[in-house]
Amino acid sequence: MEVPCDAITTPGASCTENPFSSLYAASLCSLVLPFMWSFCVLSSSLLHVLSFYSKPVRPLIIFPFILFQFLFMDPGTEQSRSVREMRGSHSSSKKVKDLTIEGYPVGGLSIGGHETCIIFPTLKVAFDIGRCPPRAVSQDFLLISHAHMDHIGGLPMYVATRGLYRMKPPTIIVPISVKEDVEKLFEIHRNMDQSELKHNLIGLDVGEEFYLRKDLKVKAFQTYHVIPCQGYILYSVRQKLKPEYIGLSGNEIKNLKSSGVEITYTLTEPEIAFTGDTTSDFIVDETNTDILRAKVLVLECTFINNSITVEHAKDYGHTHLSEIISYAERLQNKAILLIHFSARYTVEEIQQAVSELPPPLAGRTFALTEGF
Repeated sequence: MEVPCDAITTPGASCTENPFSSLYAASLCSLVLPFMWSFCVLSSSLLHVLSFYSKPVRPLIIFPFILFQFLFMDPGTEQSRSVREMRGSHSSSKKVKDLTIEGYPVGGLSIGGHETCIIFPTLKVAFDIGRCPPRAVSQDFLLISHAHMDHIGGLPMYVATRGLYRMKPPTIIVPISVKEDVEKLFEIHRNMDQSELKHNLIGLDVGEEFYLRKDLKVKAFQTYHVIPCQGYILYSVRQKLKPEYIGLSGNEIKNLKSSGVEITYTLTEPEIAFTGDTTSDFIVDETNTDILRAKVLVLECTFINNSITVEHAKDYGHTHLSEIISYAERLQNKAILLIHFSARYTVEEIQQAVSELPPPLAGRTFALTEGF
């Protein structure tokens, strides 16, 4: 028989009592504990003697405690399960499969007010880091939209964990308005943790660009939230042969290059746009045209039904699904990934709302529901 656990246990968990577990434990205790105590005393004495002649024999001390844990720790208890889950070794855990949108695998999770971290593993880029999910650690670039805790709270852990695994210092981009405060935050953690926390911190203002690699650059764009906030758009950067030289032989092109002729031009294409938290006002901002034609738009959608009004969403700096529907014709993106749903909703409610989207959005709109 299953009885409900207390209110703070993991959702879906229950307390299952084995009627023979107490008898089993009591019997083994009466038989084994005296032996184990004697063994501990003997091991300690033997260690004391051997220490005069050789290195300490630590396994003799460790073994009794391992034996005790093996005999008396129930591998099915809630506590032991929690430890294994934190370490990622729970036998029933399943690897979450990424969405693949327009050729880009997309992972992470985003729950309004709790945590947001959107990961594009093939680009080694993560957007925001509310609690530092393990997979975020392997991303070399981290772009922070704003300083609300559910979007920046995992930042020190991200840097510290990369240092622990001797990974190269990450490049972190933040709004220029909070760069100084982020520097102070790291200094506080250095003093407390006595660690270097190596990283490359870049403050970027709206409209400014930064090259992550020679073939990938990021640009900050204006968004509208209750505190300073900005979105980011990733551009692919490629060199293309100028039209007038198309059709020439390899030797002819080589000779032109040798003579100093510029035979290529730079082609930049908006690939991925991430809004962070914002009202729908960013959609009608005339400076944000590239965001609306990026191949993939990662768009916050905190509220999805009439239980919350559009006015309420705007008051708190968020976007309502009904607004996205209203602006559907403006969104020329090949794919739209909705994120940051309020925790009040269930997966079923979110999926139903997306499935009922009208034709301008249907078929190209996806929902990130990991964590719900």
